[in-house]
Amino acid sequence: MPEITKIVEKLIDRFKVNSMTHWYVMHSKPRKEAFLRERLRIQRIEVFLPSIRVKPVNPRARKEQPFFPGYLFVHVDLEKIPISEFRWISGSIGLVCCGGEPAYVGDALIREIQKQVEEINDSANNYVDRFRPGDLVVINDGPFATYKAMFDCRLSGSDRVRVLLELLQDQKIRLELSGRQLQLLTP
Repeated sequence: MPEITKIVEKLIDRFKVNSMTHWYVMHSKPRKEAFLRERLRIQRIEVFLPSIRVKPVNPRARKEQPFFPGYLFVHVDLEKIPISEFRWISGSIGLVCCGGEPAYVGDALIREIQKQVEEINDSANNYVDRFRPGDLVVINDGPFATYKAMFDCRLSGSDRVRVLLELLQDQKIRLELSGRQLQLLTP
C-alpha cells in the first residue's frame, strides 16, 4: 500500500504546474457565501460565486441564492498565497482537497458554469414575465399536456403560475404549474 502512495505522490509532483494561477473550490460556512466573497475581494483575490436570481415571498429575503450552496471558486496562485490562509478567512471552512491536494477546476468548466447560470437567470425572467392575465396558453408538459388554458397570475416567490383550465361545462378549474410548462397560444 505505501508503494501506491509513493507512486501517486510522484505523479502529482511530475504533473504539478508551478507558479500558475488556477480556479480552486472553496468551502464556506453555511449561508456565508456572499460574506466570504466580499472578504476575499477585500484581500484582492479573484472570486466567482455562481448565483441565481430568485423572487422570494418575503421582500426582505435574499434575491440571489448560490448555485452551489456552501461553495465558491477562487482564482489564485497557491505558490504566492499559502493554503492555510484560506482556512482563517472569516466565513471560510477552507479549500476543498482531494487526496490531500487542493482541488482545482479548469477554466473551461468555470466558463461553462458562468454560461449555465446566465441562461438560468435569463430564462427565469422570460418564462413567467411573458404571460399576462387573460392570455391563452397551452400546457406542454405533465398530466395536462396539450390542454388549453387561460393564464391567471404568477405566484409570488417562484416561477409557478396559476392557470384556469376549462374541463366541464364552462367550469374553470384553478391549476398551479411551473411557468416552464406553458407556451403562449398564438391566434
